[in-house]
Amino acid sequence: MQRNSTAEVRQQFLDFYAQKGHEIVPSSSLIPGNDKTLLFTNAGMVQFKDLFLGEEKRSYTRAVSSQRCLRAGGKHNDLENVGYTARHHTFFEMLGNFSFGDYFKTEAIHYGWEFLTQVLKLPAEKLLVTVYAEDDEAAKIWAEEIGVPADRIIRIGDKPGKRYESDNFWAMGDTGPCGPCSEIFYDHGEHIWGGPPGSPEEDGDRYIEIWNIVFMQYERFPDGEIKPLPNPSIDTGMGLERLCAILQNGHSNYDIDLFQYIIKKVAEMTGVTDLENASLKVIADHIRACSFLILDGVVPSNEGRGYVLRRIIRRAARHGHKLGLEGAFFYKLVQSLVDQMGEAYPDLAAEQKNIETILKKEEIRFGETLDKGMKLLSAEMDEVAEGGVLSGEVIFKLYDTFGFPFDLTADIAREKGLSIDDAGFEAAMEKQKETARAAGKFGTDYTAKLDVDGETDFTGYDSVTGQGSKVIGLFVEGEAVESITEGQTASVVLDTTPFYAESGGQIGDNGQLLAADIAFVVKDTQKQGDVFIHQGELAQGTLAIGDTVETEVNEERRQAIVLNHSGTHLLHEALREVLGEHVQQKGSLVTEDRLRFDFAHGEAVTAGQIAQIETLVNDEIRKNSSTESEITNMDRAKEKGAMALFGEKYGDEVRVLTIGFSTELCGGVHVQRSGDIGLLKVISEGGVAAGVRRIEAVTGANALAWLDDREAQLLRVAATVKSSPQDASEKVAQLFDKSKQLEKELDQLKAKLASQAGNDLASSAIEINGIKVLAANLEGADPKSLRDTVDQLKNKLGKAAVIIATVQGDKVSLVAGVTKAETGTIKAGELLAHVAKQIDGKGGGRPDMAQGGGNNPAALPEALDSVVNWVKERT
Repeated sequence: MQRNSTAEVRQQFLDFYAQKGHEIVPSSSLIPGNDKTLLFTNAGMVQFKDLFLGEEKRSYTRAVSSQRCLRAGGKHNDLENVGYTARHHTFFEMLGNFSFGDYFKTEAIHYGWEFLTQVLKLPAEKLLVTVYAEDDEAAKIWAEEIGVPADRIIRIGDKPGKRYESDNFWAMGDTGPCGPCSEIFYDHGEHIWGGPPGSPEEDGDRYIEIWNIVFMQYERFPDGEIKPLPNPSIDTGMGLERLCAILQNGHSNYDIDLFQYIIKKVAEMTGVTDLENASLKVIADHIRACSFLILDGVVPSNEGRGYVLRRIIRRAARHGHKLGLEGAFFYKLVQSLVDQMGEAYPDLAAEQKNIETILKKEEIRFGETLDKGMKLLSAEMDEVAEGGVLSGEVIFKLYDTFGFPFDLTADIAREKGLSIDDAGFEAAMEKQKETARAAGKFGTDYTAKLDVDGETDFTGYDSVTGQGSKVIGLFVEGEAVESITEGQTASVVLDTTPFYAESGGQIGDNGQLLAADIAFVVKDTQKQGDVFIHQGELAQGTLAIGDTVETEVNEERRQAIVLNHSGTHLLHEALREVLGEHVQQKGSLVTEDRLRFDFAHGEAVTAGQIAQIETLVNDEIRKNSSTESEITNMDRAKEKGAMALFGEKYGDEVRVLTIGFSTELCGGVHVQRSGDIGLLKVISEGGVAAGVRRIEAVTGANALAWLDDREAQLLRVAATVKSSPQDASEKVAQLFDKSKQLEKELDQLKAKLASQAGNDLASSAIEINGIKVLAANLEGADPKSLRDTVDQLKNKLGKAAVIIATVQGDKVSLVAGVTKAETGTIKAGELLAHVAKQIDGKGGGRPDMAQGGGNNPAALPEALDSVVNWVKERT
């Protein structure tokens, strides 16, 4: 069999279907555009979902793609298996050809067989196929037209008692498009254990599924009924890595050229000679997932997609440490990935430096958390008596919060003579998995959307009012109705509207729909497919399907939104000019009050940089350039330098918007000239996640109002400090310095008083077997001074065990100290823990000094009284 490279196979597939009249569609982002039902793009059909649902139309009815996919979070999660099986990955590429109401079963089967046997030269006798048990049509095509022997056509039926639930019946969700499918398997030969699909040995590795052809011909409804679709479609998926493993005479996906190149680079770093080492495979897989996630706008964080990325990076780092690598190493593999995939994905090479920077920072951060985790582990082990058990909750906290592998914690505990609470750890893990599963249940009820045909013509670029708009849809609580009456909350669909529907960060318009004796108050406008949905309440009259209404957008609110939206575009470009081209949008919100813009940047934006950004934006505003828009295709838009925005989905035609020095893809409503914005003022800047910053700003009248408010505040401050406004900052600084000096003097006085009180306490120490023991509540003492007081008492008493407390409100502060010679008998941490437990608290430290506290002051006297007997038991 010929040895095709991964890059060659990918191109052969795209070229083959292009010759069959298919449009080559580039891979979409790993972040599904405008799709809240999925955490990540996990199949080739995701970017075409609206086409299959009939909610979108494009210039082509046939498509082919090599789609990058991720299965590492939510419902589809292969993370824990990666590196230990032959075919599990976090990131993979899915080859797919699609028909949107064009060709169907015959062509799909013929195309697939031709590509596998004639283009790739796979031996026909090595292939077998499955069909849905009731799909006689597909079985007949395979047998009579393709010539597959009957013993290699396997019918797979429903699972017992579950209608249409079968390995060969595919569904987009619990409801929506569905249909039978036909899978193509490759037989690796008798020397590998396993049976054909449908047999008891089907989980073996002899027969490997390489392609699934879905015949999308039905729609399933909530009551379980299925009806034929008017335009049956084709959706296929074939794993590029699986296919290449076969073509390159390998059994494991990790044997293919792409993985072997990266695995050998990791092996060179580590000195590992066994290329089958699971940790090498984990790292090679994870560098692909992490790099493409960052390329598509995800940054490490503690929630959502960012948390998945953080977990994958840390898993790779742990396996690197397991191989003996110290410090940051993972980011160095980005170059190897670019070597292999940069030609197919040019953006990967362009963003290489940014990807490396984010990975390196996260690796360094993980190194710091490892140190913190070790401190926590040491403190927890100090609390457990020798031969005791380290709790499962502690082990899980180390795993979940600090990324400590279970076996690492177990090894350290064993060295200390402790055993491990395996069951407790597993229980905590299962609890987290249940939570993750619940969080990963993204909605998939595609028919829950309003069932409305037609489309809405948007006229709001040029006007905020309109006449003669026809009502083509009315919905109450999601159900279609013929009319609504006064007081009802409803959704109204019009054939034309000037109301902007929320998208691209710009919120939807509100206003009114009016006719004779009819008034519908629009509270929000949303979009579904090609229709605009006006949500609100009928304040007067009766509104029915077919009625015509006048449309009035709340003009004042719309204008404020427009200023902020246009200001966002200028702000984005200014950020890139001042901070660098690595700045990418990570989200935005445009309301009538302000604009919010999230962007990729690894450090805080300085006051000087913010001043530069404001200057650039306001210079563009004063130039009063006219705003220009153009409807074109994506290639033309890229030639003009238009930036695509994070989280947005674009069709065949895009709207290119130019405002001053900014050129972006945007369907939003904007000012006619940049000068209409008036003024932009940044009002806040801060971090929202690792590597992501957030700027908020105001424009126009809101910017002037914000400046007026700040001026009023300055005048009040100046009056308070008895200064002029221009000298107020200097006067405040003087008062602040004086306050700090007074606080320092007060602390010194408190320490002196505590020291004197401590000296008085020394006389009340009780001698037990040669050790002077003192446990006391030092009323009115500053918690900061307790440590100095304990040190003084230890010096004064000689051989001593001392614990001092002070109470502030409902908080108790504790400090314990033991002279060094006596730490072999009494440890400060154990003494403090004895008292802290009785006052609902905890603490820790060295054998000679420990600190802690509690929340039960009422129990303090009894806890301190118990110290003498506690010491007696140990001496």
